[in-house]
Amino acid sequence: MRKSSQIAIYLPAFLLLPVLGLLLLGACEEVVEVETPQEPPRLVVGGLLRVDASEPFVPVRIQLSETAGFFGERPVTDAEAAIITVNRFDGETLIESFNSSLAEEAPGTGVYIPDPDATSDQRIPTVFLNEEVQFILQIRHKGRQYVAETWYQPVVQIDFLVQGRRTLQEGDETELIVSFTDPARVDNFYLFDFGSAEYLVTEDTFYRGQFFQFSYFYEDPIPEGTELRVSIMGADQQFYNYMDLLIEQSALEGPFQTPAATVRGNLVDATDIDNRDRFDNTDRPDTFPLGYFAVVQERVRTITIR
Repeated sequence: MRKSSQIAIYLPAFLLLPVLGLLLLGACEEVVEVETPQEPPRLVVGGLLRVDASEPFVPVRIQLSETAGFFGERPVTDAEAAIITVNRFDGETLIESFNSSLAEEAPGTGVYIPDPDATSDQRIPTVFLNEEVQFILQIRHKGRQYVAETWYQPVVQIDFLVQGRRTLQEGDETELIVSFTDPARVDNFYLFDFGSAEYLVTEDTFYRGQFFQFSYFYEDPIPEGTELRVSIMGADQQFYNYMDLLIEQSALEGPFQTPAATVRGNLVDATDIDNRDRFDNTDRPDTFPLGYFAVVQERVRTITIR
């Protein structure tokens, strides 16, 4: 146990007045107004669709919000239209294409799901999903058109999830040991979700085609009996790079660090792109929304802390 010591300091009477003056001056704090960056609100799209291949349909939930200043919370927003186009390929041959029309789940939520009031079923089946299935998200918001394109990313299962005994500097961290087997035929990228907004990305440069095992440490103590949910998700290189930057910026502390939301995703403002006079936005680097659209397979394991 650390012991505290107290030291008494006695000042002569003729020093008391100057010291009191200094204390009073120190108590007068000047209010400094800090000018924070101001820019028009940007559309923010939360579009990570985690697919459980054992379920019949893709769990489509697209969250729409807007940026709101440097410190403010993001307000939800609605869209004039939202649609997902699904393209199935066999090599370079398109064999099927269909649309899923989206509607706001409830007014004021900003969450878009397959339209339950459409004349036909707008849900997307999982039965045909593979790496040759392309998804295109189109959103019309406040008169502007936004587009994102992604390919379905399957993933391997977690082979083992066990609790370790090691700790780090503080001595009260909880270790989880995670292992999986990487397929050898392609470059693979992975996103792990350890719960409570704790994520980890990894790519197979140094373990391609091999059994791979690593440790993850929770910094805060976890009570005995707590059930933890750990998931592995597939990713392509673009999504891997995006999440890597997002995780890095989210780890920075302090209100004056760059907000994580400034990381650009795969959405494009396609309002004025007509493929005739304008083919891209390379000459307008400040014209872009925020967020990401990805459709990935997710495999989950749980463990109870002992």
